[in-house]
Amino acid sequence: MTKVLLTGGTGTLGRAVHRTLREDGASVRVMSRQPKPADVPDSEWATADLRSNVGVDAAVDGVDVIVHCATGYRQANMGRADVEVTKNLIAAARRSGTPHLVNISIVGIDDIPLFFYRAKHEIEDLVAAAELPWTTLRATQFHDLVLSMFTAQRFAPVLLTPAFSFQTIDVRDVALRLSELALQPAAGRVPDIGGPVVQTAEEMGRSYLAAFGRHRRVLSISAPGKTFAGYREGHNLTPNKVGTITFEEFLAERTAGR
Repeated sequence: MTKVLLTGGTGTLGRAVHRTLREDGASVRVMSRQPKPADVPDSEWATADLRSNVGVDAAVDGVDVIVHCATGYRQANMGRADVEVTKNLIAAARRSGTPHLVNISIVGIDDIPLFFYRAKHEIEDLVAAAELPWTTLRATQFHDLVLSMFTAQRFAPVLLTPAFSFQTIDVRDVALRLSELALQPAAGRVPDIGGPVVQTAEEMGRSYLAAFGRHRRVLSISAPGKTFAGYREGHNLTPNKVGTITFEEFLAERTAGR
């Protein structure tokens, strides 16, 4: 049985990957800064802090694969801490042997100059140069990200949406692909994956308002600069429509029983 260490196992993506790996028959060890919560399935747990590098060697000891989903350090400094924790993880992995390192990244980071995207690109380079078997998968934005963008405006009189398109994907679809990759030989940079539909942010905003029974004006806004241009040119999109769950289906699940 393949033994997998899952970093970020209590996050939105991590929980979905955890479920999928268990369904696929892997033995899962979850790494988290927090003690094991009561609602997590019966899996091995490793309390470790990648930023302070406490407990990481014990967490990686004896695993065949590391699925790296930990990205919760980014809020403080636009992703720089994520780079440092990846360095710590790689160093511990190399001390433990040669586990297969599976990394999740984002479509478009070559062409959209966000600070966080630059950090993700640096992480990809670190993984590729780690002298470990490795696989990197890029995915488009998650449904959850766009939903959070809209819910942050729930008290505003107008719903503002950026003047470009998204191809959002459900974390469960990403988890299926990550689990598949984790249980296969290392493959380097694999084809990007995206959601099943390309929609303008304005269309998605109207779907959000309809799902939650709200009635407001939707205003599409643009901005100068290379970041907005990168999105307008579609660098956050991919022809590889792997996802099966649409944004509207995701919203329907979130609002069921309201």
